[in-house]
Amino acid sequence: QVQLVESGGGLVQAGGSLRLSCAASGRTFSSYAMGWFRQAPGKEREFVAAISPLGGNTYYADSVKGRFTISRDNAKNTVYLQMNSLKPEDTAVYSCAADNHLPIATLPQEYNYWGQGTQVTVSS
Repeated sequence: QVQLVESGGGLVQAGGSLRLSCAASGRTFSSYAMGWFRQAPGKEREFVAAISPLGGNTYYADSVKGRFTISRDNAKNTVYLQMNSLKPEDTAVYSCAADNHLPIATLPQEYNYWGQGTQVTVSS
């Protein structure tokens, strides 16, 4: 069982930056691939980024490539999402998720555990 708690969301102007954190419970964090997803009002949940269990591989949605960076600190049981050059269309609830299967997945149904989400609002 893994419990995930996100933090770091908020209101930012377009062009600004935010760093999201996702703290995980449990002693097996380093065995999970981690993903970030987002869901805007009236839209389906979409993949944002994912990282392999030891951090050697990362994957990004085309819409955030070059602007967002996913990273993890297994000693702190935490995964991060650094978001730069934010756009109004990045506004959504961002959730982290854990997946104990390989290969790394980009579909939300492949993930086993989810956090409650944190709101990110980008004003124009």
